[in-house]
Amino acid sequence: MTTMIAGRSSMAELALYFLRLGFLGFGGPVALVGQMERELVNDKKWLSKDEMRESIAICQSLPGPLAIQVGIYIAWLRGGFWGAWVGGWCFILPNFVIVAALGALYVYLGDLQPVTAIFYGVSPAVIALILHSCYRLAKLGMEDWLQWGIAGICLAVTVILQAEVALLFIGAGIIGVLYYGSIFKRASATLSAVSAPVLAQMTPMASVATTSTLGKLLLFFLKAGSLTFGSGLVIVPFLEQGLVQQYGWLDQRQFLIAVAIGMISPGPVVITATFVGYLVAGFWGSLISTIGIFLPSFLLVLIVAPLLARHRANANVQGFVKGAYAAAIGTILGACILLGKIAIGDWLTAAVGIVSLAVLFRWKVSNPMLIAATAVIGLIAYPLLQPAWVMVK
Repeated sequence: MTTMIAGRSSMAELALYFLRLGFLGFGGPVALVGQMERELVNDKKWLSKDEMRESIAICQSLPGPLAIQVGIYIAWLRGGFWGAWVGGWCFILPNFVIVAALGALYVYLGDLQPVTAIFYGVSPAVIALILHSCYRLAKLGMEDWLQWGIAGICLAVTVILQAEVALLFIGAGIIGVLYYGSIFKRASATLSAVSAPVLAQMTPMASVATTSTLGKLLLFFLKAGSLTFGSGLVIVPFLEQGLVQQYGWLDQRQFLIAVAIGMISPGPVVITATFVGYLVAGFWGSLISTIGIFLPSFLLVLIVAPLLARHRANANVQGFVKGAYAAAIGTILGACILLGKIAIGDWLTAAVGIVSLAVLFRWKVSNPMLIAATAVIGLIAYPLLQPAWVMVK
């Protein structure tokens, strides 16, 4: 059982640390969690190695963006209930400001040819980044044939039927409980406890059609914030279905740009919600969407995480998480196929995607550096290939 760590931090200390981390934290969830471990265990001595590992393990068992949840959990350990809120929102604030500003620039400049040219080069690099991140996630959490089978089924369903991702996660979790868990020992109670936060967020969607745009955004992103098992990238297929197909708020190319913004900005990929919100409803849309995507993380960490700390060794809990994790891998790969059809439209974008993927596997290149290089390629090549590009759009 986890207890509050002795030697609590002041609110100012928590705020300053997480503001800095949110502003400088590039590289995705694995890099961000690694940075927290180096700085908070080795440098600041806020936690021991065992406490840090337990924090990561507990947060990996919850739906939601891993890095943000680890940050909230550590802030809770160091500063209690209000420390969690202060540390968590300070972690998010720099991302929000940066991405909302980029959203405003895109709204006012998005029709200019240089902007279009930049994203012509960047879009296939985003597909490469997603594939590379998926590979790293698979190495971390895919253990046996059943998980790969679940991933394969979820990939096929995502590509062929474009079905509701939430149902895939819940179904995969149930399979995990049946196979890995102890179904005859309180299985139904365990599954209910683990999946309740997800199901609770699904219910309001039935009334979305009768609410305002801001209300729709809030409810949509509350639901999305509960479906990011394994990585923020899991949100990509869910968002594509809702934003492009269900509501028609974005076209597919705008959606790909939103994902690119989420990947090149500091902090978690789910900050894509801020950019989407700005495109749909301006500043207030970006604010509502940001609150919606992150609020479930705060509630899960503050309410569910202490319970998981006591029951994390339960076979049924572990089985649900394994099944949901496999579904995450499958849906990410499925999203790559769907988005790749939009990002790769000619020989040059195909070459950019392949070379980007090769570079990511061969060298430790940061996301912003890769995006900058491919943006330059787009600026140079797009004017030369514009007639061909118009034909494939």
